[in-house]
Amino acid sequence: MIKSMTGYGRAERHTDQRKIIVEIKSLNSKQLDLSARIPSIYREKEYEIRNTVGKALGRGKVDLFVSVENIGGAKTNAGSINIELFKAYYSQLAELQKELGDTNTAEPLITTVLRLPDVMQTEAVAISDEEWAALSEAVDEAVENLNRFRAQEGAVLIADLLKRIDTIEELAAQIVPLEEERIETVRARLMENLKALQVHVDNNRFEQEIIYYLEKFDITEEKVRLKQHCNYFRTVAGESEGVGRKLGFIAQEIGREINTTGSKANHAGIQKIVVRMKDELEKIKEQLLNLL
Repeated sequence: MIKSMTGYGRAERHTDQRKIIVEIKSLNSKQLDLSARIPSIYREKEYEIRNTVGKALGRGKVDLFVSVENIGGAKTNAGSINIELFKAYYSQLAELQKELGDTNTAEPLITTVLRLPDVMQTEAVAISDEEWAALSEAVDEAVENLNRFRAQEGAVLIADLLKRIDTIEELAAQIVPLEEERIETVRARLMENLKALQVHVDNNRFEQEIIYYLEKFDITEEKVRLKQHCNYFRTVAGESEGVGRKLGFIAQEIGREINTTGSKANHAGIQKIVVRMKDELEKIKEQLLNLL
C-alpha cells in the first residue's frame, strides 16, 4: 500500500516495575533523518532500536521518543554525590569567590558545584529480559501504528493526485477544438498583413506557406506523449509502495509536454488552458513530496 511520509504512532507497555511509552512522528524528507531520545538505562539498545525503526519507515524526518516511568520498587540510576570531590570543588570555588570579591549570589554555589565533572555518580541498573522484550514490543507497535497512519494518508494523497491527472487530461481535451480556430486566426492575420502591403499573392503558394508555418506549431506529438505519461502515472500509482520518486519523474515528463504545448500555442485560449494545466501539475508536485 502506498504511504505518506507524514504520520504518528504511539505504544505503551507495562512491566512489574515500569511503564514504557514509545512515540514516533515523521514528516517528509528526501532521505531517512532519524532523531532519537532514549533514556540512559536503554542506551545500549539504541542501535538496535534505530535499526528497527529505520528499516520499517524507509524515508522521512523521524523523531523517536522513549520515556519510562517507575511504578513500583524499580531501581533508578538517579545517581549519588561524590562527597569528597564535591567538598574539594566547593572549598576552592568559595575561596576563589572570596578572593575576587564576587558578591553575585544569583545562583547558589552548591548548584554550580553539582554541574562540575564527576560530582554526580551514576550506577548502571541492570534491565531484565522482560523489560527488554516490553521495550521491543512497544517500538514495534508504535512503528506499526505510524505505518497504518501513513497508509491512510497515502490513500488520500493518491486519490487527490489521480483526480488532478484527470483534470489535466480534461484540460488537454479542451485544446482540440481551439486548434482549428488557431489555424483560421493565423491565416486571417497573414492575409491582412499581405493586403496591407498591397501585393499580388499566389493562393496555392500561400496555402503551402500556411501549412509549413503551422507545422512548427503542431502539438499532436505533445498531446500523444502527454496522454501516455498520464496513463503511466496511473499505472505506477497502482503499485504497492515506494513510488514517490518514480511518480516525481513522471510528473517532470508531464511538465515538459505541457511547457512545449504552451510554447507552440500561439493562441490566447490555448495559453489560458496551459496555465491551468501547469497549476494542477504544481499541486501534484507539492503532494508528491509527501509520498513515500
